[in-house]
Amino acid sequence: MEPNIAEVAERIAAMRDLCGVSAEEMASIVGKPVDEYLEYETGKRDFSFTFLYKCAERFGIDMVELLTGDNPHLSGFTLVRSGHGLPMKRRIGFEYQHLAATFKNKISEPFVVIAPYIEEDQDAPIRVSTHVGQEFDYVLEGTMRFSHDGRVMDLGPGDSVYYDSGKPHGMYATSKDGCRFIAVVMRGAEQ
Repeated sequence: MEPNIAEVAERIAAMRDLCGVSAEEMASIVGKPVDEYLEYETGKRDFSFTFLYKCAERFGIDMVELLTGDNPHLSGFTLVRSGHGLPMKRRIGFEYQHLAATFKNKISEPFVVIAPYIEEDQDAPIRVSTHVGQEFDYVLEGTMRFSHDGRVMDLGPGDSVYYDSGKPHGMYATSKDGCRFIAVVMRGAEQ
């Protein structure tokens, strides 16, 4: 079941209040103007992965808590059957399935991601974001154009890229049927 934007927004506002963090500080953390940040917090805007990740990091909680309100509880292992990860639809059409939502104290956030083919993206600059840590992306199906710190490359099935996610990075599908890939986001040493 897809997390409800209004419920996620409510949890973010509650955590900010509970942690005693100002809206100005949170806006700075997520890289948004204060008025725009408050629109996210009131559910008027949908969240990107990076926005949620940065909020969870600042609050010292698992991102899954923001998405579901539940605290991950498994510690030995977690099994996720094909197609049954925690679904997230973030960033214009991108679909994420979190593959370790119930595992507590994760050192990484593993996802299967489906990036749709969007005609307008093909000739536009790649939208980029940053978050502390490292990331590994492995293409399963289709092709994508990937950018890291201004360097652009094309990836196809079986290709992978491992990178410093603190530098501007982003991607879009270049194959008409979209691109499906595994993304593993790892926390930085500063945490």
